[in-house]
Amino acid sequence: MNYQEAHTYLESLQFHKIKLGLDSMRMFLARVGHPEQQLRYVHVAGTNGKGSVSVTLLTLLAQAGYRVGLYTSPHLSSVRERFRINDEFISREKFAELATRIKGVLGAEKITYFEFTTALALLWFAESGLDLVILETGLGGRLDATNVVVPLVSVITNVTMDHEAYLGTTVAAVAAEKAGIVKDAVPVVAGVAADEGLDVVRRTCQERSAPLYLYGQDFHAEPGSDRLWSWLPGSGVMPGERLDSLRCSMRGSYQIVNASLALAVLPLLRSHGFLLSQEAIRAGLAAVRWPGRLEHICLDRQSRDVVAQVQATDKDTICYLLDGAHNPAGVESLVLTLRQEYEYKRLIVVWGAMLDKDLGNTLPLIAELAAILLLTQPEGERAATPEHLLENLDAETRKRCECIARVDQALARAEALAEVGDLIVVAGSLYLVGAVRKILVGELVSG
Repeated sequence: MNYQEAHTYLESLQFHKIKLGLDSMRMFLARVGHPEQQLRYVHVAGTNGKGSVSVTLLTLLAQAGYRVGLYTSPHLSSVRERFRINDEFISREKFAELATRIKGVLGAEKITYFEFTTALALLWFAESGLDLVILETGLGGRLDATNVVVPLVSVITNVTMDHEAYLGTTVAAVAAEKAGIVKDAVPVVAGVAADEGLDVVRRTCQERSAPLYLYGQDFHAEPGSDRLWSWLPGSGVMPGERLDSLRCSMRGSYQIVNASLALAVLPLLRSHGFLLSQEAIRAGLAAVRWPGRLEHICLDRQSRDVVAQVQATDKDTICYLLDGAHNPAGVESLVLTLRQEYEYKRLIVVWGAMLDKDLGNTLPLIAELAAILLLTQPEGERAATPEHLLENLDAETRKRCECIARVDQALARAEALAEVGDLIVVAGSLYLVGAVRKILVGELVSG
């Protein structure tokens, strides 16, 4: 298959619905020589922040000269975004080659979309001579297709409600699924809040003799001036040394928590030969980029060129903030960041979401801040219609809403309404953010 044929074949697997379980992955990997056993890993699970922690770890280790693979999901606009070694995404040719091999091994058998991409990632990484792989779970952890590895360190970023149809309807049930990545005697770094979710994580770690290092207890962040902060180990249990004068490139106070989790992994990797200087750590944090997550893009209204944010008050400039917030905890963080870290005259919100999300507890949160709310519909059979979204708002809020099904038309309407000093926020779904980002600045992956 060439790349387009491989992509078409992969898309056909979308018809095979989400299927949690490891049997298919294990059987396939056995047939191709167990590539997962040829690599060293950090395995990352959690409700929110998985991608930020993962890309921060990648950037820090790459800054120190290591060759690191990164597998994340979902993608914004190209499936190739899921597969990365340092700052390079998988090529079209390599993607097609490995997809052809997987299809040939499967024959008439079918696996799910996520199983296919996970297998492709493991095959690519195994042949690439890597020092480490950072593997992000897709859904949950216990039965996720990535849970076929035994990592050097496991990370559970946090536990809140999301994907209730698959993971359970209580925090404790969701936590049990996330904690399914915990392996015997493998250390765990976690940012789980002090609730029933933490009780489950603690109990799982105890049962598996896995040391648990908890944010806020065994290590924490200390704010300083001018957006600088420090990372501090706790009372001797957590290895590592204090790090001062740190600066995150990404906005949002919660990104300091995500960065702290990534930093807590580093001293645990030290015994495996991964050594990073404080200079490499500071430079790495300043270099982290994670498109579609509190990503600020300003365009010249006429030329459509990207301009510096310092020009954002110019009458010919349109300013966007793209964020993949899609569950209650994520939207709460977005709203808090908008209140604390951004200045704007009016907030124009372009919102689209999937039907299976908690629309009643997400959309009203952002609607409180919006002067104008444009409801739209990203592509995909799971996407909610604008009219369905509207049903989740009260009568007074609906007066500030417009329903515009096509994403490009919703953007055009937002820009027509935007005045000097206004900010256009696009959120509700990474599928929507990916579609919008492609319209505004093109593909993230070139070639």
